[in-house]
Amino acid sequence: MRKAKPKKRLVLPDPVYGDVKVSKFVNHLMYDGKKSISYKIFYDALEIVNTKMQSEEKTSLEIWKEALQKVTPQVEVKSRRIGGATFQVPTEIRPSRKESVSMKNLILFARKRGGKTMADKLAAEIMDAYNEQGGAFKRKEDMHRMAEANRAFAHFRF
Repeated sequence: MRKAKPKKRLVLPDPVYGDVKVSKFVNHLMYDGKKSISYKIFYDALEIVNTKMQSEEKTSLEIWKEALQKVTPQVEVKSRRIGGATFQVPTEIRPSRKESVSMKNLILFARKRGGKTMADKLAAEIMDAYNEQGGAFKRKEDMHRMAEANRAFAHFRF
């Protein structure tokens, strides 16, 4: 490579929970630099989760973290061209990308969902992910299935 790798930016923790992971999630959720709106959506979603899942002994933040953990993929397939043929090569995902992919999937499937507000949609997707169902969890399962099906090409790893 000609240039040096760019430095990782420091993400400040969020104002309510003091958690960096929450800030990263809100940054993924944000449109057009409207961070305060993103924070409001996220906190409202956690309130909805808290009211709907009172039977759980965990807090809504713990439920969200566990839901995020359940939609985090371990492997993905990358296209690799070898001798005119393109193979789907399964590769492990580095930890920072795992976190990013899981957050993006959770937000993507929450946006596709039917519901009144984005907070409602996000809360529903978080609860589904916590219960190991919903679009984001299905996406993770599909990624793992693809990697398993193409395990024969693992020796092409780069």
